[in-house]
Amino acid sequence: MREKRLASISANVILTLFAAISFFPIYMAIINSFKTQGEIFNSVLTLPSSLHFENYIGVFQELNLLGSAFNTLIVTVIGLGGIVICGSLAGYKLARTRGILSNILFMLFIASMLVPFHSIMITLSQMAKGIGIQGSLPGLGLIYIGLGVNMAVFLYHGFVKSIPLELEEAAKIDGCSDIQIFIKIIFPLLKPITATILILNVLWLWNDFLLPLIMLTDVNNYTLMLSINMLIGQYNSDWPKILAGLVLTALPVIVFYAFFQKHILSGISEGAIK
Repeated sequence: MREKRLASISANVILTLFAAISFFPIYMAIINSFKTQGEIFNSVLTLPSSLHFENYIGVFQELNLLGSAFNTLIVTVIGLGGIVICGSLAGYKLARTRGILSNILFMLFIASMLVPFHSIMITLSQMAKGIGIQGSLPGLGLIYIGLGVNMAVFLYHGFVKSIPLELEEAAKIDGCSDIQIFIKIIFPLLKPITATILILNVLWLWNDFLLPLIMLTDVNNYTLMLSINMLIGQYNSDWPKILAGLVLTALPVIVFYAFFQKHILSGISEGAIK
């Protein structure tokens, strides 16, 4: 009992230490977002002498933050919708279809996950410009679908294998078509892994900076990260407002993640192991 108690205390201490390390960047961003520029340059670790809420007000005044949030929401909704629809349909069909072609297609989806984005971003930008979607928010959402559907197919493919085939056979006997079986029976059963895919991709799409930087050219179409980047100058950067903007940008995602984080580990384990 003493050894178990000591092991439990040691594990709690280590986990608390890792939690503190993980929270430290958030703590730094929050306390420095209420400082003046001089206080930040003097010491980034100390608490602010007074709370300067004008940093947050200045972000709304200098940047079209609400418009940028709406642009980010459009891209995120298009990307999430396409990833879930395409990934679930492809994962279900590949899991239920036996054959060499199905295995090859599934392995191609898996292999594409190993390709770094930085190795294809120039080619991707040229292709987007060639087909006329560069600079548009729907076009950016379509590119996100192409980049994110491989992971979704992998997770859906593994999860579908845990669903009894007898459910589909019974539905066929009752006269359901293949699409009715998927919509009415299979997709509702995919809720745990769908929640996992939504959470993981929301964190990616909402906070992404590099792809919008490459694809978007019009300031009116800028996402949140691109708008905040406008505060960074070549010779001077307004760090209090930058940090205030980052805190505001991260807040919706943190709240979203806090409510749905319990689905991540369970969904990944069920999708990848079962």
